[in-house]
Amino acid sequence: MAHPTRAMPLLPPPESPPPTPARRQVAVALRHERGDPSLPRIVASGHGAVAEQILELAFAHGVKVRTDADLAEILAAVDVESEIPIEAIAAVAEILAHVYRANGTLNERAGELDLKPLDRPTTP
Repeated sequence: MAHPTRAMPLLPPPESPPPTPARRQVAVALRHERGDPSLPRIVASGHGAVAEQILELAFAHGVKVRTDADLAEILAAVDVESEIPIEAIAAVAEILAHVYRANGTLNERAGELDLKPLDRPTTP
């Protein structure tokens, strides 16, 4: 007695892996005054055409721009006029150090930003 067989559809072997979707352009503008003890604030954020406008304005006004797609995505999720999230402090501090160095306003003798410690909430 013959066993019934199930027909399995045959798929052609993949010729190449499927293309990865392109990341949408994202831009976030931060504001922070040197010496201000508060965290930097997000003053503009957008994707696509809005991101392009943010970048155009930055370049037109001589604002330093740094590319960090992952950080931009994180900061783009935060409301405009909000302080940056605690999780982004280290990355933003590196960017500010880069900007201050580029502007010649970083205390080169210390070699780092004069950041004051933040009061962090403690969990019991």
